[in-house]
Amino acid sequence: MTLFVTSSPFVDGADRAILSNANGFIDRIRDALPPFPRCLFVCSDPEHRDMTCQFGADVFSAFADARIPFSSYAVLDAFNAEDAEALVADSDLIVLSGGHVPTQNAFFQETGLREILEGYPGVVVGISAGSMNCADVVYVQPEEEGESAPEFERFAPGLGLTEVNILPHYQKVKDNILDGLRLFEDITYADSMDNVFFALPDGSYFYQDDESLLLFGKAYRLSDGILEQLTEDDECLDMAELD
Repeated sequence: MTLFVTSSPFVDGADRAILSNANGFIDRIRDALPPFPRCLFVCSDPEHRDMTCQFGADVFSAFADARIPFSSYAVLDAFNAEDAEALVADSDLIVLSGGHVPTQNAFFQETGLREILEGYPGVVVGISAGSMNCADVVYVQPEEEGESAPEFERFAPGLGLTEVNILPHYQKVKDNILDGLRLFEDITYADSMDNVFFALPDGSYFYQDDESLLLFGKAYRLSDGILEQLTEDDECLDMAELD
């Protein structure tokens, strides 16, 4: 399997979904895919098909505009979850949608997606929440009102595709206030004790295959309450070299 763990692979501020080649993303994913790949778009909210289909159509168009046309395209949500195994087997590329992490995580667990993806030979692209849910144990960063409460489950079983836990859209959310608390300094820093999180601005991503785990673009490591910058844009870090 080849895995792209992204914050967002799209051009920020555009009036439609356009794939960004920041840090070589388009070039790298084109090299990883066969010509005319078969794509499966996996929802974040399984009950909202209209939203899923619109986001999926945007992804389809963005890849086509980047000269990565699909030979076939399907959506996985609550309405065809019983076909998940067949849909995965009939794909070369799986795109895991962004959205609400706990909602998507529950759907993944209900469909047994972790087990279905074992041994998958294709390419997986996570977007935001989809990337977060790729982890073995997912850090569910509070996002919506009320989720800063102590009883909110901050960790959940993920797809087990990577050990990396990301905090997406860092440039947008780093100063957010949630329930009267600073999202990072008052909530996430405390959750980082004995844990390692990677804060990614949009355009940065992890690339993982059977041989390597590489970090492309500006990124930060948050562990034990300490935030440190690891890389700048247009830099690549082999995670095997990280202390």
